[in-house]
Amino acid sequence: MRYTWCLGGLTFFMFIILTITGVFLMFYYVPDTRRAYNDIKDLQYVVYFGNLMRDMHRWAAHAMVFLVWLHMTRVFLTGSYKPPREFNWVVGVVLLVLTLILSWTGYLMPWDQLAMWAITVGAKMAEATPVIGVAGPFGIQLGMRPDNDIRFMLLGGTVVGQSALLRFYVLHCVGLPLIAALFMAVHFWRIRKDGFSGPL
Repeated sequence: MRYTWCLGGLTFFMFIILTITGVFLMFYYVPDTRRAYNDIKDLQYVVYFGNLMRDMHRWAAHAMVFLVWLHMTRVFLTGSYKPPREFNWVVGVVLLVLTLILSWTGYLMPWDQLAMWAITVGAKMAEATPVIGVAGPFGIQLGMRPDNDIRFMLLGGTVVGQSALLRFYVLHCVGLPLIAALFMAVHFWRIRKDGFSGPL
């Protein structure tokens, strides 16, 4: 399994590519429901190298999700999560979840039919979350209503609209990448502290 020892490094490389291309895309994209779709079309057809940057961002995101899954699978199959590395395994699981949430929040940016339905389905799933969703187990018993549950918090209302686009933009471009970078720093520190489970 020697060829799998650098999957974490490749995942980090994808994160760097996503950060660079994401900053470039932010120059030409405005999170406004009246402009978002046209901004994406301008990126594809008007902005010099815009389509290349968008495709690099999209394919690096796909690659990052794929590489994170491969990395986690390798760590699990080789038993690298066992003591003294169990804390780093938990940090890795958090990074996996953050990667998936980053992918989901990025779906809304093009403001097309795929984005609308992906976010609608995801928000309905959040609404069914136990305890914090109004449709989930114990939600109503704990005082959850359609105007104060997790779906309302995600969308900024009861429908996918301007508030949802702005919230997802801030989460996708600022909040989640900063949290992911923090967890990556902890992950790398623990690798340095605990050592590798096998040679590089």
